Order: sequence, then C-alpha cells, then structure tokens
Amino acid sequence: MNIFNLGGPGAAGQESERATGPALCSRKGCRAGAQWQLLWNNPRIHTPDRRKVWLSCGDHRDWLEDYLQTRGLWKETVPFTASQEAANEAG
Repeated sequence: MNIFNLGGPGAAGQESERATGPALCSRKGCRAGAQWQLLWNNPRIHTPDRRKVWLSCGDHRDWLEDYLQTRGLWKETVPFTASQEAANEAG
C-alpha cells in the first residue's frame, strides 16, 4: 500500500503534474495561467526577508491580494514573466 495513493485514483499525479506543468493561478479550482506573483510572509513563522509566492491570473489577483492583506501577510505583487515560467519548468 502506497500512502500517496490514499486520495483515490490520480490524486498523487495531480500534484506532480501541477509542479512540472505550466505555472497556474493559486486560487483554488482555477486552471488559468499565472500572470502575477504575490509575495508574502507570515511574520510569526518566517524571517523578515523570507518571501513565499502565490501565483495569480488576472481575474484572481485582487481576491488573493485582499486575502493576504486582510491577514497582514501581503508584501508585494510583481508580474510573472515567461522567463520565470521557463525556469519553473526546468527546475
């Protein structure tokens, strides 16, 4: 028995596909390509210079920014470029 298959058929494959496929929006259920990087950190658990990244499509940028800002986590939003996507796919 493999613990990675406990989520049902294809459950483990979905994560690995997303990790190696095109960069997608971080909003739950969104399959649109990433256009923005929302940089954030949680000051309770991250050092001040640490930046976590959520990717966003154009439609969900405002929603994700608001989510992070409301919780005091948002730091900056910057464009997501094609060169970053190529590096994402290579790494």
